[in-house]
Amino acid sequence: MSSIKLSEQEQKICLQVAKKSIEHGLQQGSALPVVTSEYTDSLQQQLASFVTLHKHGQLRGCIGALEAYQPLIKDIAEHAYAAAFQDPRFPALNASELEQLDIEISVLGKPEPMQFTGEADLLKQIRPGIDGLILEHGFNRGTFLPSVWEQLPDVTEFFKHLKNKAGLPMDWWRDDVKVSRYQTFSFS
Repeated sequence: MSSIKLSEQEQKICLQVAKKSIEHGLQQGSALPVVTSEYTDSLQQQLASFVTLHKHGQLRGCIGALEAYQPLIKDIAEHAYAAAFQDPRFPALNASELEQLDIEISVLGKPEPMQFTGEADLLKQIRPGIDGLILEHGFNRGTFLPSVWEQLPDVTEFFKHLKNKAGLPMDWWRDDVKVSRYQTFSFS
């Protein structure tokens, strides 16, 4: 995604803020307060992010937003805290785990609705390793970041698991389902 580029220094700052926000959470029980004006224009842009935590190569938390609603640097601080302490799939992080964490940040591009005539047509349009997907039907909604392709490289399996994540059966299909794709700029 060419529209989002952060310098190596800005990437380092984002990763430092994410780690500091987790440390702040351990000590204060809340995300690191961020004064956005202290950061570069790029980090003050309204962009959506996901923060993914891994411990020994295993997922330990992942929280983010699909749509931008606040400055990127603040978004990262809040999602790092939430990934460590509020991901319902995991117990809250404890201090002994902090040094074992790998932090990955994904900055999301704007989702683009996809047009398709059925599930087979949709699957043909999906670009493995490139596209993150959002699936929506009624109150059901789920997303997979492009990094999920590393675990699920097959398009059919990727989409089945996405349906499952959205709370739908893996073999489910309705022609009125909404699917959007997006790309990310990720670093760790």
